[in-house]
Amino acid sequence: MNDLLSTIDWSRGQFALTAIVHWLFVPLSIGLSLIVGIMESIYYKTRDERWKRMTKFWMLLFGINFACGVATGIILEFEFGTNWSNYSWFVGDIFGAPLAIEGIAAFFLESTFIAVMFFGWKRVSAGFHLAATWLTAVGIALSAYWILVANAWMQHPVGMDFDPTQMRNVMTDFAAVALSHTAVVKFFHTVLSGWVLGAVFVVGVSCWFLLKKSNVGFAKDSIRIASWVGLAGILLTSWTGDMSAVDVANTQPMKLAAMEALYDGSCGQDLVGIGILDTEKERTDGREPVKYALRIPYGLSILANHDANSFVPGINDLIDGRELTPRGDTIATVSYAERIARGQAAQEALRRYEAASAIGDSTAMAAADKALKADFRYFGYGFLSSPDEAIPPVAVTFYAFRVMVIFGGYLLLFFAAMLFLSYRKPGLLQNKWIILLGLLTIPVVWITSESGWIVAEMGRQPWTIEGLLPCKAAVSAIPASSVKLTFWMFVTVFIGLIAADISILTREISKASRRDLLADDDNNHKNNK
Repeated sequence: MNDLLSTIDWSRGQFALTAIVHWLFVPLSIGLSLIVGIMESIYYKTRDERWKRMTKFWMLLFGINFACGVATGIILEFEFGTNWSNYSWFVGDIFGAPLAIEGIAAFFLESTFIAVMFFGWKRVSAGFHLAATWLTAVGIALSAYWILVANAWMQHPVGMDFDPTQMRNVMTDFAAVALSHTAVVKFFHTVLSGWVLGAVFVVGVSCWFLLKKSNVGFAKDSIRIASWVGLAGILLTSWTGDMSAVDVANTQPMKLAAMEALYDGSCGQDLVGIGILDTEKERTDGREPVKYALRIPYGLSILANHDANSFVPGINDLIDGRELTPRGDTIATVSYAERIARGQAAQEALRRYEAASAIGDSTAMAAADKALKADFRYFGYGFLSSPDEAIPPVAVTFYAFRVMVIFGGYLLLFFAAMLFLSYRKPGLLQNKWIILLGLLTIPVVWITSESGWIVAEMGRQPWTIEGLLPCKAAVSAIPASSVKLTFWMFVTVFIGLIAADISILTREISKASRRDLLADDDNNHKNNK
């Protein structure tokens, strides 16, 4: 048992490591592909060679980052088979479909046209090259869409049915999976946040040029384009974030309660703006979970339900199966203890079905199948030892949510300020404090982006599939020592990959700061020599 628990923890750690490293590259590819497309569109319209050279520079940085993202993404998909084989068997027909579409359609689209982007400048027409650039950006967005469909299904499983003869879930409605509200909202929220990250990167690198007093015109034009993209991205990300909060309230109320460290909900529930968690808080001790809290009256009710007087359940309410009406009347819902009991009943019905199938008893099979379907929605709860096991890591989820929101607010002000300076006070862009702000915002936006995924993934623990399969039932039956070994191998590989990516990017940026990026390519080549 101890070895199994160790395997679960190390497998979760390995997957988290791979996902976090992969997400260092993905949003930058999304954001840079859009900015490169915009710059090349300006070149196509104006035929001004300086925009072509700007396009080529940012395209080069995009290509370096894109290659690293592909490498880490392949590792991530393989881990489903190596570390989470029970999960892959249980839902492979459903989860595998969007991944297959991503590989066959979207990835081939982007990988085909990316070659034209880099090597087709003198081989194809300007219009065809522009189309290839935009189709690469579209392909990247489509790749993200199908990956996020798979992830959204794990957060909110729909469009499937359990087949006891195969002992696995099978897809019954592809449209329900591909177009679920959770998937659509998650896609737009994620892609738009990629715009923000790509825009900050361009602004930050441009600030480096300003610091070096190199390519000043190039840098200011890049800042102007990126700031428009970033401002649009952060405004739309905030809008889709509001939609996501409503979706979480409807489909994953325990995640929402963990995000707020809310143990006992109420009608007209306040939202904690900032605060410090009480580390000694126990679920049922009645202590206030957040110290020194700055609260927004009615904020959580508005965020979750768009209704200031609505009830938002806390952790205890969900576990005890309690909900309140605006009048204060108590409504009984399904408690977690009952969910566990009904989940165990569903698992027992499945065992009876299997036994009856082995001897060909069709009557017993039908009775067991009926019992299984009656309680299958709670199937995963049957693996839990106690209701408390269903509570996500509150501290991690609570703080990560606040980092995401507070830094997101900062990014809104950042882009608004950069646009104001770009148009009204362009000379101030060369102020050392403005330059420093632009450079320091690069790590801020990555922290913000990673924090969003920490909220999404840690907030749904202990589930791999919400309500259907916890991590401890999804893991592969492999020795913990094997996972430990590969974990540290991946740490080594990823450190090397990140170091190589940063080294190549900084080298190219440094080289660019020593030459005139807006000069013609032949002169640049001579200067490099």
